[in-house]
Amino acid sequence: MRKQAIKAILAAAIGSAALLPSHIQTASADAASFTDLSQAGAFQAAMTEMLNQNIFSGYGDAMIRPNQPITHAELAKVLVKTFHLIENGTKDAAFGDVANNDWYAGEVEALIDNGVISGKEAMFQPNKPVTQAYLTDALSKLLVKKSAIIQTWFKDGYQAEKPVSRGQAASLMQIAQPRKPSADAAVTGVKAVNPITLEVTFSAPLTAQDVDLEMAKKNFVFTDGMSIVNVPQLKNGAVSTYIVPVTLHKPGTTYTLTYKGKAAGTFAAMTNKISLNGTAQVTSDTFEVTSSQQDGVADYGYLVESYFGSRGGKEIAIDGNQSYNGVTYQVISSLRSRQALLTPENGQPIVVDYVPYTQATDGRQAPKFRLPSGEKLKPGVKYTVTSDWFTLKEDTFTAKEIAPLAIQSVKAVNETTLTITLAADPKDELFSGRSVKLTDESGQSLTAQYKVQTRKGAEGTFELTAGSKLNPSASYRVTPVGDWAVADNVVLQGK
Repeated sequence: MRKQAIKAILAAAIGSAALLPSHIQTASADAASFTDLSQAGAFQAAMTEMLNQNIFSGYGDAMIRPNQPITHAELAKVLVKTFHLIENGTKDAAFGDVANNDWYAGEVEALIDNGVISGKEAMFQPNKPVTQAYLTDALSKLLVKKSAIIQTWFKDGYQAEKPVSRGQAASLMQIAQPRKPSADAAVTGVKAVNPITLEVTFSAPLTAQDVDLEMAKKNFVFTDGMSIVNVPQLKNGAVSTYIVPVTLHKPGTTYTLTYKGKAAGTFAAMTNKISLNGTAQVTSDTFEVTSSQQDGVADYGYLVESYFGSRGGKEIAIDGNQSYNGVTYQVISSLRSRQALLTPENGQPIVVDYVPYTQATDGRQAPKFRLPSGEKLKPGVKYTVTSDWFTLKEDTFTAKEIAPLAIQSVKAVNETTLTITLAADPKDELFSGRSVKLTDESGQSLTAQYKVQTRKGAEGTFELTAGSKLNPSASYRVTPVGDWAVADNVVLQGK
């Protein structure tokens, strides 16, 4: 069997270094035995650690060669050992330059079987120096992280085509090793940050399955009616510490967390409301509350890995005390399902819902809240905004007449998707939660809902609901659902 033969060849090779060419790594030895280890400079500690773990090994001349570029073949061995990769036996290496009896053949097959490299390429190029881009791509796949995050691990700055030295590769492996997701991750610490946010640390990063919202709701079980409201989000720069949004804390309550059926710790309810700046009307039925990093308030979109690289350079990595560069931040976690109260002067409070995906868009921390369907703000009336999870320095605004958005044109992308272009860029996520009705010549109508976070300038993507499809031979009159926009004789041709 090919797999068994490869393992036998590898075992023989490792057992007899004298049989290997001088350029091939031999079995590991005590780090002190390598005469050139001190030449690793800033990477010496990492290389020593990798030698002690038998992930790196030296050459037959008692040299470790820390400043020599690591090759594709050498990196294959290092990755397999670091991440404990195994072959699944379902594929064979398809590279024209990898023979069954090559010392790295088993490792190459393991990389293919684990989706790190593609066996469909013509050549593996075993002796080619590894570039920073090549190594970044491999680690991105193994750790399920954005390449932009891996790129920050290069101490002297990321340069895609620059060769990676053996010492530098050892340093990257040292950083990557504890960041491998584990289905067996257990809670090692939990603390409340504010009335809607927890910080939970695990023994290892969570798997993609365990941060799925429905699975997370099953895994995180709290006493006293608390529940998780959105997915746990790994903090920027953290190994396994997550921001976890939860339902509102009940003052005076001590909660117990159970994770995957195991007791995971207790924490006391927090009453420190998040202090925001002010509020302003946005549309005839929507208002916003604002804050800024300059004032020590940070939306979690700037704090977590899943949004890293998409926040215009405003991303920060707060520590366990919620601090960064000497500033302690109040953290706004996910606002999914959050509410506030809007009270008109001399009137009764109105419960308003957060508008999804508006809490940190267009470079602003300005989550929107919307009145119940069909209700509008009354021009000239003064409104006060309150909440059980935030306070406002300026908590009132006086409503005014605001013209609705104007739909200029609508174009079909395919039978289920269309783009709507406004007469002017709203410079904000004002499409969120909105829909339009499409009525054909016979009077039959379809509904299209905005697809969140698709707006580019004045244009947004809408998708048909309820499995509907456009009739390619029909023309549709477009009308907004509600008063959020106007459409003057706007027609869509089916596709």
